[in-house]
Amino acid sequence: MVTLHRQCFDLIGGKQLMVLKKRMDVKSASAVMDNQISDQPVVAYQLGKTASIWRHGAGTKSDGMDTNASNQPTRRLTKQARSIIIYFSRSGSTELLASQIAKETQADILEIVVKSPYSRNYQQTLARANSERETANYPELNMQVPDLSQYQTIYLGYPIWAMTLSHPMTAFLIQYGSLLQYKRIAPFMTEGGYGQGDSVERLKGMLKVDGSSTNQYETALVIDGNKVDREVKQINQWIHRVTQRD
Repeated sequence: MVTLHRQCFDLIGGKQLMVLKKRMDVKSASAVMDNQISDQPVVAYQLGKTASIWRHGAGTKSDGMDTNASNQPTRRLTKQARSIIIYFSRSGSTELLASQIAKETQADILEIVVKSPYSRNYQQTLARANSERETANYPELNMQVPDLSQYQTIYLGYPIWAMTLSHPMTAFLIQYGSLLQYKRIAPFMTEGGYGQGDSVERLKGMLKVDGSSTNQYETALVIDGNKVDREVKQINQWIHRVTQRD
């Protein structure tokens, strides 16, 4: 049996999840959130918690493998797609959000994978994340990034950690940000109820070339980590706005 949980410091991850069905009025958008990503089940540990129990995600556990204890890292690449979802998730909420975007857009998907996954224990993950931030010693990645030249739109998904980008996304932008030049960037994130922090500004700053931006940006989608399965209407409205400009 899978226990449903939710999220906070936006440490997220996991995969097999029962989701709530919701009606919505965005044209052609599906009314039910999917519980799979690239044919693998999604588990999100922050879902099903009331605000008082959730505590802005504090204490949220994970599967100890950044959602990949039972699954292979998500990687779906096709020749015809003109958009790709690139995301990191620790406890599953961001991955669930990515799955809904993938369902509605048929975008390709690439999961950011670190060489040393974050602990299932929240306090241990918090201590590691604090150390990485203070020393700017971001995690080593363990992934192969494809040629991104075919894509016009890049959906970048991450949890908010300490009111900024989660460190795996920071590491990805440091190493591969040059591949995103001249792309349209659509940021999406899960967070602990305090908003996006400076994550979008930091993302934009990291992608600048010689102080100038070569990218176009969509307004970010920001969802509480414990509400991803209950915000289908908001999510699909955002997707509709982004895809209208494709």
